Amino acid sequence: MVGLLAVADPAFAAGSAGMPWETPMDKIKQSLTGPIAMAISLLGVVVAGVALIFGGEMGDFTRRVIMLVFVIALILSASSFLTALFGTTSATL
Repeated sequence: MVGLLAVADPAFAAGSAGMPWETPMDKIKQSLTGPIAMAISLLGVVVAGVALIFGGEMGDFTRRVIMLVFVIALILSASSFLTALFGTTSATL
């Protein structure tokens, strides 16, 4: 029994097609890292920056919402920017 386990194919489980949620997650990743997402995030950074600079007297809630839009736009654009800069789409160890 131990001998059979020792010579068993280690990649036996790797032959499957993957988990059922991998295809939808790949589509979401492509949507968040594509050129349309980059353009929208760049527009969000510009609009949020202008709103913070020329916003005048605005409430605390409004300022926080604008900063949230700014941060989300930066996060979305960072992925596309790093892909364009280093040519990789995933982390390398």
